[in-house]
Amino acid sequence: MAAPEIKLPQEPSDLENHAFNPDIEKDESEKRPQDDSGSSGEDPDTIGADDEITFHDLTFETELPSPAYLTRSPTTLDTTRVPPPACPDLKIYTSPFLWSPKRKRLLTWMSVCATTITAYSAGSYTSTISQLTALWHISDIAALVGVTLFTVGFAVAPMFLAPFSEINGRRPMFVVTGVLLVLFQLVCAVTPTFAGMLIARFLVGCAGSTFSTMVGGVVSDIYHAEDRNTAMSLFSGAALLGTGLGPVVSGFIAQNTTWRWVFYLQVITCGTVMVFIVFFFNETRGSVLLSRKAKAVNQWYEQLESQDCYGMMMPTASDATLRAPQRIRWKVKSDEERVSIGKMIAISLYRPFHLLVTEPVVFFFSVWVSFAWGILYLLFSAIPLVFQNNHGFSLEGTDAVFAAICIGAILSTIIAIYQEPLARRYIGDKRRASLDTPEGRLYFACVQSSLLPIGCFWFAWTSFPSNHWIVPALAVGCATMGIFSIYLAVFNYLADTYGKYASSALAAQSFCRNMFGGAFPLFTKQMFTKMTYQGAGSFLGAFSALLTIVPWVLIFYGPRIRARSKIASEMMRESK
Repeated sequence: MAAPEIKLPQEPSDLENHAFNPDIEKDESEKRPQDDSGSSGEDPDTIGADDEITFHDLTFETELPSPAYLTRSPTTLDTTRVPPPACPDLKIYTSPFLWSPKRKRLLTWMSVCATTITAYSAGSYTSTISQLTALWHISDIAALVGVTLFTVGFAVAPMFLAPFSEINGRRPMFVVTGVLLVLFQLVCAVTPTFAGMLIARFLVGCAGSTFSTMVGGVVSDIYHAEDRNTAMSLFSGAALLGTGLGPVVSGFIAQNTTWRWVFYLQVITCGTVMVFIVFFFNETRGSVLLSRKAKAVNQWYEQLESQDCYGMMMPTASDATLRAPQRIRWKVKSDEERVSIGKMIAISLYRPFHLLVTEPVVFFFSVWVSFAWGILYLLFSAIPLVFQNNHGFSLEGTDAVFAAICIGAILSTIIAIYQEPLARRYIGDKRRASLDTPEGRLYFACVQSSLLPIGCFWFAWTSFPSNHWIVPALAVGCATMGIFSIYLAVFNYLADTYGKYASSALAAQSFCRNMFGGAFPLFTKQMFTKMTYQGAGSFLGAFSALLTIVPWVLIFYGPRIRARSKIASEMMRESK
């Protein structure tokens, strides 16, 4: 789930350090009200345990006040007492938006690697099917259920896990689910039964889902909307790259050794990424960091009070330029507004489906991206059919064709990173402003999404044995580039349109997308056999072409459609 909007500060450098520096507070006495005798208006010593504690909202831009004891005259301080505890290091709670570019890049690349290995797990399983069918005497369709259950876990688990991410943060979820991912991959490698494999595959999908659904949240945690293009392009490319890379690598392993090593390798790669996450991945969720900061400061206040150092110098109610001691504690607004975990899970389960059936934009975008994702997973069955039957490829050679998906993903990522900056540089000011609207996210997709139906027709009508194998392989790469543009456009448009409800809108499309992805491989063989390769490919191409109308409709009528939507119009008003 994406992080809630937090008003960001331009924090002064070393704020937390100098806010408690007595040298900086030398002039505080000049700002305090003076009584008739010329002494300070309120004596800090009058604040004690009997005074009421006042709670204030803490934000990243809040300038923390100085302790009242620092304003005392040196002659009034008891030099024989133990010095009060120093302020804790609060730099670790700085807003993620203010982190250094180097730190952001490190977190982005770790997240991208985690997304890649998770997507790799989806496709690598298909290379083991021939060995699994022979070992457990099952059909190819039954074996493909392992892919379906993986995607079901991928679709369902985030709805239950997202609330825990809101409360505890991204890092604990990544660490816990990452350990479970490694464990369940190991179960896949050693299981003696097909039932055990199916259960383990479902659990691998559940555990791995966080490294896809929550990575988008990490990107929104550390980058403002106008700065997310590169990170989101890398994330989208990683999802497709891993999907193609799985069969490429596992096909070589399955042909030359036992299927169990396909999963042992995933244990090694997932374990390696997990080591980096445990040691180098910082918490990125702003509300969680702010809560931790409030807790740290409040604990420090309690330590001060245990040594009779009561009060912080706060602005007075009558004059904000004057300060007087006050016994305070900090609270965070998001913590105060949070409902119970049970209700959060209920909302997480209900709201995505509510948006799916009540918001036309969410519905049609979900259909568009789901069909595209179904075609991506359909290739797990279609490529072996075409290249083994028509071109006589071995398992290793067939799975090498999936490199076309990898190449398409890499090319699309490079294009996506540079196309928006180039467009902003060379188009006029009036059109440049349109790129900042939600519809501006769809301009490139209107053209690039047509690569999916083109790739489908191309693959269908060049799969004859008389054609060189490279021709349908290039079609796979072309279709992949179309799928990439659809995936990126849907994510960006829903995130921009639905604001604080974006996580629910994205969860709706994610559920549909993964369910389609799991279902398509189950009927691919029958579809291509009964409809012929050309008929099946043409059907997919025609339906894909029909769905390319979706972004064009929103380009011309998007603002009008959003204005009629209760939720989208609410987000439009808030953005203004």
